[in-house]
Amino acid sequence: RSLTVRHIPGVSQGPTSTQQDHLLHRGVNSLQPHKPTCARQIRLSEEAAGKTPQQIANLVHEHCGVSKLRAQRLARGKTLAQAGTELRQLAQQHDHDGPRVEGDQLGSWETGGRTPRLTTVDLLCQYYQCTPFDLGLGSSGAPDTVLRANHSVAFTETDDSTGSVPPELGAHLDTARRATDRTLAQGSVAGGQLDLLEERLLLLRQEYLYTPPAKMLAQLLLELAEVESHSMERQTTTVQIRLTEMTAVLATLIADSLMKLGDNRRSRGWYETARHAAEESGNPELRARVRAQAAMLPYYYGPLSAAVSLAREARLMTKHRPSATAAFAAAAEARALAQQGNAADAEARIREARAIYDRMPPSPDDDAFGFPWRRFLLYLSGTYTALSQGSRARKVQEEALALYPARTGIDPALLRLEAAICLAHERSATEACQLAVQTYLQVPEDHRTSIIGARARRVIEELPGVNGRTRAAMELRELLGLPSGSM
Repeated sequence: RSLTVRHIPGVSQGPTSTQQDHLLHRGVNSLQPHKPTCARQIRLSEEAAGKTPQQIANLVHEHCGVSKLRAQRLARGKTLAQAGTELRQLAQQHDHDGPRVEGDQLGSWETGGRTPRLTTVDLLCQYYQCTPFDLGLGSSGAPDTVLRANHSVAFTETDDSTGSVPPELGAHLDTARRATDRTLAQGSVAGGQLDLLEERLLLLRQEYLYTPPAKMLAQLLLELAEVESHSMERQTTTVQIRLTEMTAVLATLIADSLMKLGDNRRSRGWYETARHAAEESGNPELRARVRAQAAMLPYYYGPLSAAVSLAREARLMTKHRPSATAAFAAAAEARALAQQGNAADAEARIREARAIYDRMPPSPDDDAFGFPWRRFLLYLSGTYTALSQGSRARKVQEEALALYPARTGIDPALLRLEAAICLAHERSATEACQLAVQTYLQVPEDHRTSIIGARARRVIEELPGVNGRTRAAMELRELLGLPSGSM
């Protein structure tokens, strides 16, 4: 006797007599998912036959028309509430701040209404003891479409364990299987290959400190293309998380380069992409870091309220965890608050940043994602300069300038321009403008980007009264108005 059923990819054997009874009873072409009682009947009979939960889940998925994720739960006889509770308990065994899973969330993931993050996919794999593909979540966490196939194949019961496959079809099947095996093998990034990608990324983070932004953009985009090519292939959850973290770092550096070049619209878009990737990675330190970095765009180009908000979010996300990111976030918030004129809160954030910095391990000096002492001093300089505390600003400016290596980026120029702003506050208009002119001309042309011009213009804006119309101010204004490459 024969029975026509939908083909289940990856399952070569025909259905058992018990499976046939289920399929005949329920009808394989039903368009609506079957009720949980159907899955329960399958589970009880297949458990009695000695089938594993994974085998039962495959049958429930195919027969009942539910997603693979829901089939895993039904194959184990769990309710949504039970599974949610056990998932939370499992998450907290490894990390008290791990994914929070509720029954309603799990139900939404099972029906494709929402997509779990990569860290939650990893948790689900641990809970069900299977791979992301067994859950229908693939390498990216994208839910599978519930199979209600329109195509069918005929299975014929026979004593021959190899079946009655025509030779020409058998050859085609063998070729297809070998091709699929090669695809799967190619889709998994080896640990050594991933390590090499991360080593190259670290090198880029180091080169970023002194490489002109336009040149850096080309290198970053090339590296991002390779990371993305791996991300689109079949990967394990752990590998996918590492690739997503790399994407967040690269997108952040691209956004920062665009900010330096004055392309604010694109910079904002890339910061949003970086935040999205950081959220998907589930890495709390990276999520906070991207926000703190993103605060620089509104700090230099407005609105200041956005800079305060982003830096504050980053600071709260790193609360009670002393790190370079925590110190960076507090210092960035202080600088933006000071620019708003909020002296009391800015001073409070400075004290907090100092306390964090004193407790954290040394930060690398040669990494764009580090926060060494000299960069901390740069943020102090910006805070004290905005608060018109010239003597304190001058002290940290001098200390910071002594710490920068000969081969560096624009930070020393920013410090000198802040010194010029301090002079403007002290009504030394001529001296302030001359220092700004000297600083601007000393910056190599490929580093002399919009962000340098914006800070130099700030010197003129801070000149009190009629000082903005002095000869020195006019010369600075004319210099900044010259087209690129004319000097």
